[in-house]
Amino acid sequence: MISPFRVLFTAAVAAASFAALVTGSLGCASLAVATAPSKPVIVDDSPAAKSAEEAFWSTLHAGRYDDIGPVLEQLEAAYLAHPNDPRTTAHIAFLHIWRLSERLRNPEQHATVTDDLALARRYFQEAVALSPDDSRFRGFLAAAMLGEGKIHADEKLTRRGFFAMGDAVDAWPEFNLFTRGYVMSQLPVDDAKYQNALDDQWRTLDICAEAHIDRHDPDFSPFMAKDTKTGWKRACWNSWIAPHNLEGFFLNMGDMLVKDGDTTTAKKIYAQAKLSTDYASWPYRDVLERRIAEADQNVAPFRNPPKGDGEHTLMVASRFSCTGCHQQ
Repeated sequence: MISPFRVLFTAAVAAASFAALVTGSLGCASLAVATAPSKPVIVDDSPAAKSAEEAFWSTLHAGRYDDIGPVLEQLEAAYLAHPNDPRTTAHIAFLHIWRLSERLRNPEQHATVTDDLALARRYFQEAVALSPDDSRFRGFLAAAMLGEGKIHADEKLTRRGFFAMGDAVDAWPEFNLFTRGYVMSQLPVDDAKYQNALDDQWRTLDICAEAHIDRHDPDFSPFMAKDTKTGWKRACWNSWIAPHNLEGFFLNMGDMLVKDGDTTTAKKIYAQAKLSTDYASWPYRDVLERRIAEADQNVAPFRNPPKGDGEHTLMVASRFSCTGCHQQ
């Protein structure tokens, strides 16, 4: 007769052995992953990569939303051939963000467009891994994490995105204070984080002007001579990448003030866009003029935008959420 104690002892030994095996396997897996070589950065100067990059910029600068699909095909073909170039990787991510952000351009709305956010996050994550010192990529990655966290009701991902965005702001405040505020402008107006997002816009102006901007009577004209195309402050001004960055900034900030109910200050902020020497060529100057004229009427729709209405909604959810700054 087999002793029950012997059975228990044998089972305990087997369980312990299995646990040791599993623990050992997990340890080996962790070690294997930790010691894997990092993906090297290899700039792709092939004709295919150069052609794809040219297609990206010409499409974005022309605001050709309908051409996103074919350009993505070019970029992803270049990526598959050389998956080590941070530029190609980031451009793929940005096109996915653009397609989602300006989805109201499509006559038909499809729920599957939200998949673009997951793809954007994956490619921005890759771009950050390849170019960790590029704080633009870090800010865009954090924005994608926040958006995807909201879609999936994933609080852990949302919080990771929030803190990642804070790190991106610390790394390049001139660029990422706007990025953070822009993403957060979609929050309800009575959410404390919405007020923080509005403060991010004021802080951006203060940093760019290197002075305190009056919160009730803003005037950016004394600081226009600070325009630069180099250094950290280049994010404050128009550039080849964002030909109407300044105009788009003031359009968005005015929208946020309207949503907040401060239409008097909003009209003054909107008007700052006209200080730009590029204002006359801005494709969305008529939008800004209507915003000034209709500021008081836009408070309610900005807080609760009509479904499918690309006109009476904040810039972040409009048909020009990306092209408002990037279209020539």
